Amino acid sequence: MLGWGFPPKIEGGLDIHVAHLFEELRKKDIDVDLALPEEYAPAMNDVTALETESEHILPQSREISSKVAELAKDYDIVHTHDWFGSEAGLKSKKYSGVKWVSTLHSLSSQRSRSTNEEGLKLERAAAEKSDTLITVSNKLAEEVKSEFNTSAQVIHNGFSSKKKKGRDMKEELGIENNMIFFVGRHAEQKGLEHLLYGFKKFLEEEDGVLVLGGEGHMSEALQDFAEILGIDEKVLFPGFIPEGDLGDYYSSADVFVSPSLNEPFGLTLTEALEHQTPVVAAESGAEEILPDNTIIKVEPDSSEISAGISEALDKEISSIEGRSWEEVAEETLEVYRDL
Repeated sequence: MLGWGFPPKIEGGLDIHVAHLFEELRKKDIDVDLALPEEYAPAMNDVTALETESEHILPQSREISSKVAELAKDYDIVHTHDWFGSEAGLKSKKYSGVKWVSTLHSLSSQRSRSTNEEGLKLERAAAEKSDTLITVSNKLAEEVKSEFNTSAQVIHNGFSSKKKKGRDMKEELGIENNMIFFVGRHAEQKGLEHLLYGFKKFLEEEDGVLVLGGEGHMSEALQDFAEILGIDEKVLFPGFIPEGDLGDYYSSADVFVSPSLNEPFGLTLTEALEHQTPVVAAESGAEEILPDNTIIKVEPDSSEISAGISEALDKEISSIEGRSWEEVAEETLEVYRDL
């Protein structure tokens, strides 16, 4: 299997998926090894660190592809994730004669307002050239069908419950009333400008503090926007939140908000729900395996987000039956067996 990041060094939900899947497959009657770029690879059994000279993901993925194809000669299957693994999958299939499984977690056309031509080309290769294509939701499978006219098997993500240390993040952050929480990449796809404007409208009727966890290329612009809106004293940017601290953030929050313009699954939604924190969210793939009315559903629109936060403050969340990563591994193993 080829991944990119591994906890605690992660870029997003894809890395969480790969880590859980790898750990669960290791418990099965199967020989599985994980290849990662050297800077992200933990020192553990069955993990291969791949050296690269480049600093950027596209040239790094090209360097890695030849190394993976060479490694693949000793295996039956190579399993890649998203566009960065496509060239490695193609080369492994062509030169090492292995079967290629590709899992897509999102599409480049949905992650940014501008088209990433190279990402699109590599996604098309994964969709059209892999022996089996997997997506993490029916929502994404439909988008893949529309974009590439290719069908995919759906294997939904598992639920991840973050461990708590017992810290009161509201007290530590100096929040005396409602804590509204988001965590994730600060990128166009996440719709955070709508959340900031919606939070401004919320503050016209109620009080609270918005905690925008995570970081990304839009972080500085979002801080500027909060200042322009005159709410910068009510918005906190704690930066990257280590995985070991997330449980306390979720548990301390009164509401979790995900205003994504496109959310193929949404691991953070299920993580928040696992901590019985009410969730306000735009359409997501996670809805497909959640009980009805679990999430307060909104459009990425400031007025709807404001109203959704107010509604969520009066909503109690009972425990939900999660989906285990063992189930994800078993369904993935069936794909391997079919090949």
